[in-house]
Amino acid sequence: MSLPPAYPMPPRHKGKLAINLLRERDQLTGEAVDQFLSEHTVPIVEGSRCTFLYRGDVDAVAVRHRIVNQPQHVPMKRLDVVDGATLWYVTIELPAQSRVEYQVEVRVGAAIETFNDPLNPHVAHSPMGSSSVLQAAGYETPSWVLPQEDARPGELVDLQFHSKALRRTTHSQVYLPARFRRSSQYPLLVVHDGAEYITYAAMKTVLDNLIHNLDMAETIVVFSNPGDRLKEYPNHASHSRHVATELVPAVESRLPVIPRADSRCLMGASFGAVAALSTAHRNPEMFGNLFLQSGSFVFTDIGSDHGGGPAFDPVVKFVNRYRAKPRKLADRMFITCGVYEPLIVPNRSMVPVFESTGAQVRYVESRDGHSWENWRDRLRDGLSWIFPGPQKFVYE
Repeated sequence: MSLPPAYPMPPRHKGKLAINLLRERDQLTGEAVDQFLSEHTVPIVEGSRCTFLYRGDVDAVAVRHRIVNQPQHVPMKRLDVVDGATLWYVTIELPAQSRVEYQVEVRVGAAIETFNDPLNPHVAHSPMGSSSVLQAAGYETPSWVLPQEDARPGELVDLQFHSKALRRTTHSQVYLPARFRRSSQYPLLVVHDGAEYITYAAMKTVLDNLIHNLDMAETIVVFSNPGDRLKEYPNHASHSRHVATELVPAVESRLPVIPRADSRCLMGASFGAVAALSTAHRNPEMFGNLFLQSGSFVFTDIGSDHGGGPAFDPVVKFVNRYRAKPRKLADRMFITCGVYEPLIVPNRSMVPVFESTGAQVRYVESRDGHSWENWRDRLRDGLSWIFPGPQKFVYE
């Protein structure tokens, strides 16, 4: 995959980084540091070079990022200040359009504390907490993830019933497009980890915008939610039976969805992608489309240590069996993965396996990690390809 062109350095620097210009001063005062920080957005992005900063009188500071195959603990250098708190800095290089989540690690004596960058206002959230975000040169938050004033909002309605397959009450939300009419028929999208997609990937807003902009067909979307996802998602027979024999029929009995495989799609990220894939595997010809994001498709063709712990054991067994004897699971598959996440190699490796079955596969990589905002940023590409709106037919 070719890299975008490097971004030029701002002319006023003449090749020198802002932090180096600051270091060249004869005497660095607290007032000079205050002014420097007020004039720059942190991290400071200058072409491919990104400078992290921290201010405080501590014993050591480091950046902890999540870029696979790179040192994820990057120590900062100390810059003494005459009459103010110490300034710490480190510069790393990143390709254009990168997006990286990180935190700052501070050590005082034997005590170590890790927290979000106090100088950076950009924060990403997930069920595991929050992280600071470095937006490298060329990265922009897509406009279609933000509310559009002219986009009519769809409606979220609750769907709750007792699942015999799972032996628990299931809680889902169903998205109805703004112009929903019972006299029409709609494609059906089933999303694993639905509450997380709504909360952390702004998916309801994305649906509103894509449908309004005619990028995506009006679609009924089921945001389903697991109980114990580490149990129910990795090739779990009861979960697959619930989706195929309870959830989809429940929606079809209540709402005007098109009852055909080519109008059904299963979607998920990480373990949710495994759940979508294994459900399609257990229910041949029921789902014509799959949207898989950063799938935890761990396998052990060589060796036996997959490194994921016991939770990944059923995933490995499933993927190993599938790779040994692949078959078409859907006619169309949209797959995304970030190049900075550990799952990039397994995802790349699965693409030719899926293609060998005759499925139409579209695979997209991004300079991002295993995160909800990465998955958010790929939604338009995937949804508009799987269920294209009228606008797509005009341009393609």
